[in-house]
Formats: sequence, C-alpha cells, structure tokens
Amino acid sequence: MKNVEVETTNKQSWVERRKALKPKAISVTYAEVVKTDRLPGDQLLPLVVQPKYPGVSLTEWAKKNKEVIDRELLSSGGILFRGFDVSNPDALEAFLAAVELPRMYYMEGSTPRTELGKHVYTSTEYPPEHSIALHNELNYVMTWPLRIFFCCGQASETQGETPIADVRRVWRWLSEPVRRAFAERGWMLVRNFGDGMGLKWETSFRVSTPEELEEYCRRSHISYEWKGEGRLRTRQVRPAVRRHPRTGEEVWFNHVAFWHVSSLPQDVREMFLKEYGVEGLPYNTYYGDGGVIEDEVVEEIRQAYDAETVAFRWERGDLLMMDNMLVAHGRRPYTGARKVYVAMGEPHSDMQPVQD
Repeated sequence: MKNVEVETTNKQSWVERRKALKPKAISVTYAEVVKTDRLPGDQLLPLVVQPKYPGVSLTEWAKKNKEVIDRELLSSGGILFRGFDVSNPDALEAFLAAVELPRMYYMEGSTPRTELGKHVYTSTEYPPEHSIALHNELNYVMTWPLRIFFCCGQASETQGETPIADVRRVWRWLSEPVRRAFAERGWMLVRNFGDGMGLKWETSFRVSTPEELEEYCRRSHISYEWKGEGRLRTRQVRPAVRRHPRTGEEVWFNHVAFWHVSSLPQDVREMFLKEYGVEGLPYNTYYGDGGVIEDEVVEEIRQAYDAETVAFRWERGDLLMMDNMLVAHGRRPYTGARKVYVAMGEPHSDMQPVQD
C-alpha cells in the first residue's frame, strides 16, 4: 500500500512538473514555425511571412513575436502574411488584438465604406472599373494612423491588386527643385461639400450640426467657409514631408497628386471645371501658401510613385500589414466580386490641437 502511495505521489509530481514546463515548451520563436520570402522579382517590399506547417495560428504567433513584427515592419515597410487564412473581419480583429493595436475611426473621409464593427471596414466602395491612386491614409488629418491592415476575403476575377510604394524612395525620386518647394511651402487641401459630389460634411467629419463642424475645424487647424444652403468649403495646410517618429527618415506624406485637378481623367476634368469652376471642385491641392501647383510638377510626382510601385495578386486569406507613413497604397480596377477588409490604428500627430 505504501509503495502504491509513493508511486501515485511520484506520478502526481511528474504531472505537476510537466504542467509547469508546458508554457516554456510550447513557446515558439520567429524561425521555428514561419518562413520569410520575397515576391517574384526579389522586391524589397513587402516581406512575405508564411507558415512552415499546416495549422499555425497567426494570432498566437503574433502575440509572442510583436517585437519581431515591429522590427521587420520598420525595415521593409510592409509585411504580407500569406497562408494563415485571415479571410474575414473576425480573423482580422483577432490579429489586431494580438498585436495590441489602438484602433481608429476614419475621420475626414472622402469615399464611402461600411463599418463592420470594432473599427474594421470594407475597402473603399468605389466603382470597380476605376483605379485608386497611391496615397498614405489620412495624411491630411491632424492625427493619422501609423499602421494600416488589409485582409482578403475574396480575390477578384481579374486585377484588383492593392499596389504599394515605399514613400521614402518616392521622396528621393523627386528633383531637387520640387523637393525644396514642398519642403518650404507645404501643401494645401481645398474641399467643397454639398454641391452634389462626394460625401456629406456630416459623414466626413462625423458630426451632426454646423456648430460641431466648426468646433472640429477650429481645433484641427482647418479654415471653413459656409457658402449657403448647407454648402461648405474647407482649407487645411499641412507639411508635404514629414519625419517618421521611429526611424527619423524623411517621407513624402501627402495627397498632393492624388487630389490635384490634373490627376482627373481629361473628360472628367473638363466636365468638373465647367460645372464647378476651379474654386468649386470637390477636391484640389495647392502649395501651402495658396500658390497653384504646376501640372508638370504633379506629373513628376506621379512618375515617382510609378517608379516605386509594387503589385501582387491577392489570395484569399492574405493579410497585408503596412507602416502607413512608410508605404502608400492604392487599388487597381477589377472584375468579379472582391472582398477586402481594412483596419487602421496607432494614432500619431506632430501637431497640437488649438486650445480654448
């Protein structure tokens, strides 16, 4: 009987020791369960991370490797997690929780999208036959996201890529006169609301009354002008070049080319100018002192983006994580159904709100 008790005690001790060792035993390092690669053509952007074995949980791996993710993201600008099946909003939310992302709303939005819950959205609900030019998300807002995420629930039949470009390198492509002009003068965004184009100001600014709009603008360094009948014009001046808060690198960070009138298709441009005039365009950009940005300068900017653009075909379950200050993104036209979900977060600003 005594031997049985000793054997039972030893067995219990072994089980307890095994339980105590279990957390250490299942801890995985960066290289044990994932592998890294590049896209065809040996592009530096994005870094591709894939599981070595079936069934690897990206969320569990990410919880234990946040420092690795941070380091690789700052180096490459973007990470494509492929083969982990992050294909729906719930899976995206689980990853965001794993990396402890402070999430953000879309403020001062310009295109329609649907919020799916917990700051996860559909990608821009824009006609599929049109492309969306490269841009860094919300760079014209006083507080912008440092990180942005896209996951693919369904790839389109044709095209539908999300092209990306490293804006550190875009900045270096620009000629010295252009770089100097924007570094010294900044840029201005002019928007017009209520003329039948684009979102309502209530939707864009997430307010419901003129008084709320005016308070938001006042605190956010935005000048406003009521044009009658609920129509609104806003102007905001921002730096065109900023320094990344962690790397200290200069980055081209603006919507100068994206919203400049010369970037519109010629037929649309002529129609808009005839209908609204230059001052009434839904969007237009200027130098920060109000000077007109020359069409040839904007063409040079577009060519710089083109020179650095990388594109890949979405696969269902792909998750693309990007540093929003280092990498711009866009969208190519597509056919067939396409489901891409978006989230962003880690708010950052180098501006102080206007105090009372």
